[in-house]
Amino acid sequence: MDQNVSPKSCDEDLSHGAYWTDGMAPLRETHDKIAAEVDVVIIGSGYTGMHAAIVAASTGKTTQVLEARTLGWGCSTRNGGQISSSVKPTLAQLTKRFGFDRAWAIRTEGQNSLNWIDSFITSNKIDCHFARNGRFHCAHTPQHFDRLVSEARRLENEENIPSQIILREEQHHELGTEAYFGGVVYPQHASVHPAKYYAGLLQVASSQGARVTANCPALDIQRSGSKYFVNTPKGTIKTRKVVVATNGYSGKLMPWVQRRVIPIGSYIIATNPLPKSLMDRIFPTNRVISDSCKVIYYYRPSPDRTRVLFGGRVSANETNPKVSGPRLQKDLCRIFPELQGFGLSHSWSGTVAYSFDELMHIGQHQGIHYALGYCGSGVGMASYLGMRLGQQVMEMSEGKTAFDEIPFPTRPLYRGKPWFLPAVVGWYRWLDGWQHRRALKYSAVTGGKRLTGNFSKSAG
Repeated sequence: MDQNVSPKSCDEDLSHGAYWTDGMAPLRETHDKIAAEVDVVIIGSGYTGMHAAIVAASTGKTTQVLEARTLGWGCSTRNGGQISSSVKPTLAQLTKRFGFDRAWAIRTEGQNSLNWIDSFITSNKIDCHFARNGRFHCAHTPQHFDRLVSEARRLENEENIPSQIILREEQHHELGTEAYFGGVVYPQHASVHPAKYYAGLLQVASSQGARVTANCPALDIQRSGSKYFVNTPKGTIKTRKVVVATNGYSGKLMPWVQRRVIPIGSYIIATNPLPKSLMDRIFPTNRVISDSCKVIYYYRPSPDRTRVLFGGRVSANETNPKVSGPRLQKDLCRIFPELQGFGLSHSWSGTVAYSFDELMHIGQHQGIHYALGYCGSGVGMASYLGMRLGQQVMEMSEGKTAFDEIPFPTRPLYRGKPWFLPAVVGWYRWLDGWQHRRALKYSAVTGGKRLTGNFSKSAG
């Protein structure tokens, strides 16, 4: 064991703030007072709102961003820092809904978002530990390995998305655990330090002249002719354009939006510092990790490779970091038993927004612009669609996206409170656990002979 690093079972110093903001100076608003009249008001200062503001302000339009809490309070500094190609429905599923051409365009937007955020961070020289280190997507049963391989091959053949099949007997080259049954590496996926990325966005927006005011929620929006009036505790703003960019924190301000997004809490922990030798053994490739469970776990090394950052959903109902932390730690130690006893330094949560069709949405409702519903893929897609949203507000032709004019569904009786979520999450958590225990038991009985599914002989 490395010197000066030892297991610690007592977490009396456990922080319930996000690990990402440790050691960072508080993010400061650009203006503590709001403007009386501007060209554009943007409600929500997360990735979507900040990127929309950057575009609007860069065209010379006076732009006021309103944040209900402190800057970065929401998921922009609370997420796992993983960036994928974002779009969940497959090409076949989307083709059934929209036809092949629109389906292909939607899938392509996922790749566009990944490449665009790379370009944005690079061109603006944002120091946020961005890296194309790839994702290892793990199978929690042999049957799920078969499905992951089938999907990876389809993506490579139909969409030219590269991947690498990892058999269970090769798994330790990617991840130091016996808890999975192989998986697939997507080498183009990326990671980022979300709070440093957000701080960089704030700096870019400020340099373009955007006004950003914190602790100033929009209370209501009224329209009179071609003008809107946004009321806040700090006064009323008159504007020509309004953008709602609230995602998982959408409330009663715009009921039409609230009925179309499902707020879901996601919970994350950070371990205490770990020995370098241990980190090198369990994360030999420095990739970000996700698994094939319906209620997924996602995790990664911290950018300095001293800790494990481990996230997921730990209960059917929403809870708080004091409760979720020990539960996540138990799941983490199930995957990596050697982490037992090291303890935690942080436990926190954030709220993401799912849509009923598992697609992100961008558009207008009664003249008010919006983009939201990123379904857990918000770092890349919220940034990309925030930029496109800004272009649409500015009526630029390049703002067109494959998501434009797609129906944004809701459900009868749904008003923004997901009363159905505990039953759904509870069922899927039970099913994930049962499948995994059954797979491990079968593997133990057979002496590990069926290490993978039907693709095991040909996946190399």
